Amino acid sequence: MALTEEFKKSPEYQEIMQDVQQNIAGMMMERMQKEQALKVKNYQTLNRMAEPGGVLFTGSSLMEQFPIVEMCVSAGVKGRVYNRGIGGTTTDDFLREIDTVLLALKPSKVFINIGTNDMTDRVYGEKWKDHLAENYEKILQTAKEKIPDAVLYCMAYYPTNHHLPDANEWTYGMLKDRTRENIAECNARVKALAEKYGYQYIDVNEGLYDDQGEQKKEFAIDGVHMITEGYRVVFENLKPYLGL
Repeated sequence: MALTEEFKKSPEYQEIMQDVQQNIAGMMMERMQKEQALKVKNYQTLNRMAEPGGVLFTGSSLMEQFPIVEMCVSAGVKGRVYNRGIGGTTTDDFLREIDTVLLALKPSKVFINIGTNDMTDRVYGEKWKDHLAENYEKILQTAKEKIPDAVLYCMAYYPTNHHLPDANEWTYGMLKDRTRENIAECNARVKALAEKYGYQYIDVNEGLYDDQGEQKKEFAIDGVHMITEGYRVVFENLKPYLGL
């Protein structure tokens, strides 16, 4: 039997839909956590096969989806290149698995992009920026202690786009706290931390912005993630730090 519009507006219906959404979110989170655990396990195996002293790219999905190894090979980057990005990773997750995603490879050079999944008050409350910065500092402290000879680059967070024509409720929820202002503030904090620990902050976002200062629509998947053409722009900006 079809639901009436009157019933859809009722508190009973809203409560049902809220329960459904919570259940779906819970199942999605459980699935993501299983996928993350599998990726960690696979990376641990690959790390045992890898040669130390390579170039490492690490972070969350924005790094995992970066076809950086293929681009480096095509451009003639010398030495080994590894990608240890894991989708959905927060700075908490990164710290928990820091041996696998950073330290075990004993890299000579590291490019790190981590923290975008911390940009939400739904998980960390109003102090989410402080939580992100505190964890980011722990990551840099650990790197300085465990791999002191590595050259580490803290990459700026990419711009987002809040005005895609096919944006849905999930997109708006994901982007709620990833505003231009918040991203700029987080980038400023990352830059200050990089300087504090003798590392370099790099902004490789030139060419990603539209006229409104958002991520170009032609590069956008969902307002956060990008297609390969967007990453080609990032790679061109990375070339000076790769010796190209």
